[in-house]
Amino acid sequence: MQRRLLRGLAGALLTLLCMGLLSLRYHSGLFPQGVRVTPKPSPPSPGPPELQMHDIFIAIKTTRAFHRSRLELLLDTWVSRTREQTFVFTDSTDEGLQERLGRHLVVTNCSAEHSHPALSCKMAAEFDAFLASGLRWFCHVDDDNYVNPRALLQLLATFAPARDVYVGRPSLNRPIQASEPQPRNHTRLVQFWFATGGAGFCINRKLALKMAPWASGPRFVDTSTLIRLPDDCTVGYIIECKLGGRLQPSPLFHSHLETLQLLGAAQLPEQVTLSYGVFEGKLNVIKLQGPFSPEEDPSRFRSLHCLLFPDTPWCPQLVAR
Repeated sequence: MQRRLLRGLAGALLTLLCMGLLSLRYHSGLFPQGVRVTPKPSPPSPGPPELQMHDIFIAIKTTRAFHRSRLELLLDTWVSRTREQTFVFTDSTDEGLQERLGRHLVVTNCSAEHSHPALSCKMAAEFDAFLASGLRWFCHVDDDNYVNPRALLQLLATFAPARDVYVGRPSLNRPIQASEPQPRNHTRLVQFWFATGGAGFCINRKLALKMAPWASGPRFVDTSTLIRLPDDCTVGYIIECKLGGRLQPSPLFHSHLETLQLLGAAQLPEQVTLSYGVFEGKLNVIKLQGPFSPEEDPSRFRSLHCLLFPDTPWCPQLVAR
């Protein structure tokens, strides 16, 4: 009886062993010998979406004295194409502007003076509003700048999202110097490049977040006071001296401090910003034929706008064809 039981168990074990070997031979025959089967890798995570105009925060710095003479011209021209992205920072309330701009008019508590503290106060308000917006790019311009939204978007889209980007036009052909206070009443001479605010400049969010310890809240005015330089210089100081970044110079930004007549009409659609003003006692504007006369359009911004956007209702029909 015991032998029969042992034989039965041995037969069952042999049957199971044979079935296991057959199964192994079958499955190993499905793949070439020596090839290890690994699970398929998961697809790479998608990168950031393509840059769009609504990703850009455009800040215009102005003062009450220029609400009529400068700002209304901008609202009639390029701001009409970028209204949702553009915010105006000023020092006084204005019912007419409030009606046109709504929440896009930001009345700061800054002085109307053209002083370092007043200018830095407005820049601080611009910077904080950008950080709160969650948008991808911060671009600052003055109230005598024309911004070409197509050229702006085209330029910013060329920069890799992983980079820290500070792009604009330096007004000097050399770095500026500043005395940086040190412990025990010592100072250290530092030098850095900065993009002039009069031509406009842009900073991506990645870099702006790194600037926050020196630029957010009251810290921007404190930093400006520390080095005794205006707002645009302070931006360059923070980026180059505190963060080790570098200005990316661009010839596509323009201020009234350069000879604007040197730009040919064919070059104008490629420029990111343009300006106008009086330089060395002479009217300094771009050279552009029509559709408005210099008397009708002394800044040439209306004529430029009709060149770039001929479908604008108030542009002469001849240009729109």
